[in-house]
Amino acid sequence: MPENSTALLIKPRLSLMMFLQYAIWGAWLPILYPFLMGHRGFDLEQTGACLAAGAVGAIFGPFLVGQLADRTFSTERLLFVSHLVGAVLVWLLAEVESFNLFLALSLVYGFVYAPTISLTNSITLANIRDRDRDFGPIRLWGTLGWIAAGILVGQYLLRFAMPEGLGPEETAASLDAGRAMAFKMSAVLGVVMAFYCLSLPHTPPAREARDRFAWAEALGEIRLQPLLTLFLVAVPVSMIHQFYFVYTAEFVSGIQTAANSEGANKFANAVNQVLGVGGGGLMTIGQMSEIIVLALMPLLTRVFNRKALLCIGLLAYGLRMAVFAYLPGLVPVLFGVALHGFCFGCFIFVAYMVVDEHTSKDVRATAQNLFNLVIIGIGIIVGSYFATGVIGQWATVDGEIDFVRLFSFPMWMAIGSLLVMLVAYPNRATPLEAAARS
Repeated sequence: MPENSTALLIKPRLSLMMFLQYAIWGAWLPILYPFLMGHRGFDLEQTGACLAAGAVGAIFGPFLVGQLADRTFSTERLLFVSHLVGAVLVWLLAEVESFNLFLALSLVYGFVYAPTISLTNSITLANIRDRDRDFGPIRLWGTLGWIAAGILVGQYLLRFAMPEGLGPEETAASLDAGRAMAFKMSAVLGVVMAFYCLSLPHTPPAREARDRFAWAEALGEIRLQPLLTLFLVAVPVSMIHQFYFVYTAEFVSGIQTAANSEGANKFANAVNQVLGVGGGGLMTIGQMSEIIVLALMPLLTRVFNRKALLCIGLLAYGLRMAVFAYLPGLVPVLFGVALHGFCFGCFIFVAYMVVDEHTSKDVRATAQNLFNLVIIGIGIIVGSYFATGVIGQWATVDGEIDFVRLFSFPMWMAIGSLLVMLVAYPNRATPLEAAARS
């Protein structure tokens, strides 16, 4: 552990880093699909291409950035450069109208931003004493950042993008145009984050390195259990995640609108006043439950082993899609959105810990980036294609999306992933450092 890990207020400093990291992403991701389909007027195939473009960049980013972090530059300096460049790119995304230019910028932005997710994980894990006790409470501040950004965007849309007296079509058009603000807010947060990163604990590359290329050494460790099963299952999980982020904002926004039109539903009005409209604000309920799960993680890791937690996460993925498909009312859907806390907390968050404890110290940043390559790279590319070009087209009947068809597909994917995890993931997996000591 670096000497500066004992510096004053290390946990609050890392917590603020997580808050800014995920506020940047949470400002625009939940509203990206309706923004592209509505305000930009892209068709379903073009929208899917834009969603996948960022993931293409995420595939190549980890090899370069992970290599630099593990072999050449300190992590905090890489974060500074990445976020500063990312802020410029995301501001441009709010302005450009051309599909080809938006696609190109999304590709470059994915290359720049995606590696910062794993770098913030690695800098945190390198500067805390107890992975199980400290990582969850620090990471939950990222969830708070996502919530804050989502609610702020939702409130802006409610109060400034929905003038009274507009009909349904005019209201939808106004909402679509207002969503451009989310990208600009993300850009401002990116600049703040970039300069804040310079104040983070100095986290240099590991001094001992067995292989010149960190990614080659990391791949050699990933091919072993339990990482092999974890990485394979992460692909369909990422695809399921993409169904959620592509369609949920539009799905819940329609449910909110329908609930309001049915006799001025007081509950729906109350939800709107707190969370705003446009879908992104309501989706923050998932992040609110995520906070609870992450706060309980020190307890959960004592009660359940890694395999059990991963399976709970997969079960939550399937249940959420089942609720969306077969119980499309406001209250059940709110419950379904709330299941996101278990989806993320028990699978993706625990997976980051598994990657950290089953890889060598000198390749952990690269290994985290390679896992991100699967979660926000390969899985999103395939998931975007399936969610829009294949299942989205199949589920569209007479110009309207049949959400039973749409959400039942990822439901069965989650069930299949759970069965693979139960069979293939070892019941007892000894962390690499513990194995080396034995």
